[in-house]
Amino acid sequence: MLKKLGLTAGALAIAIGGTVWFVQNRDAQTATASGELRVVTTNSILEDMVEQVGGDDVSVYSIVKRGTDPHEYEPKTADITATTEANVIFHNGLNLETGGNGWFSKLTKTANKRDNQEVFSASRLVEPLFLTSKGKEDEMDPHAWLDLNNGIKYVETITNVLKDKDPEHAQAFQKRSDAYIAKLRALHNEAKDKFADVPVEKRLLVTSEGAFKYFSKAYGIQPAFIWEINTESQGNPEQMKQVLAKIAASNVKSLFVESSVSPKSMEKVSKETGLPIYEKIYTDSLAKKGTTGDTYYDMVKWNIDKIHAGMLVD
Repeated sequence: MLKKLGLTAGALAIAIGGTVWFVQNRDAQTATASGELRVVTTNSILEDMVEQVGGDDVSVYSIVKRGTDPHEYEPKTADITATTEANVIFHNGLNLETGGNGWFSKLTKTANKRDNQEVFSASRLVEPLFLTSKGKEDEMDPHAWLDLNNGIKYVETITNVLKDKDPEHAQAFQKRSDAYIAKLRALHNEAKDKFADVPVEKRLLVTSEGAFKYFSKAYGIQPAFIWEINTESQGNPEQMKQVLAKIAASNVKSLFVESSVSPKSMEKVSKETGLPIYEKIYTDSLAKKGTTGDTYYDMVKWNIDKIHAGMLVD
């Protein structure tokens, strides 16, 4: 729990649990900041995007670490320190960081940061999809980055913010951004054609969380899932019944499980249907650094390649 205790001329006192610590307020931070742009992101996907555009001209800190679910998160002392000292904070938006009673909005308020001045939604140019579960139809699906065309929009937003905040390096930001976007667009175009050789009755992507609606819409397949979003009840009998019915009505031969969720529910589906879990795929987090899938580009390419191969299994 975060609690403001008081504000001095140069510091904000914060209590986390029973510990009291101090961080600079915005005015003090501005007076002492170095020339390097300090950027905080809420997750590793945004962290990588900022690093691709910012290069050595920015310093980047990710709040939610790799392999951790960003839907539900409790900020640590280091997260609040980094956010308070940051010049720019990028979050996904689309209701991704609203779990745990709104951990991100509490964090930015505590760190004395303002929307559209220091805090920016990377998804601001995206046309959102919405949840389909009963009673949640007005809630946005946050997983827009799994469609590479949306990922390109994220990068465009990040580039414009960095250029505005650090005009001295604007040309370098734009040059890196242009090269990166060209790489992402080539993969997006490749993915649009890739699934054409999969029979329609096998184009069912079965995952634990319903995170692949943007991906499925972009690349011509159908999503099926046990639960729709990680903040809700996971793997209850009704959810299991619904996904089993979708599987039975298809000719799908493979199941998939996400790297950031427990495989237990999908293992039950596998046992019930006799279908194998073909591979782990990535949704809310990149892979550990130094392994396949540790960048946004490699993560989506891994997903495309593994999902395509799993759908072609006889």
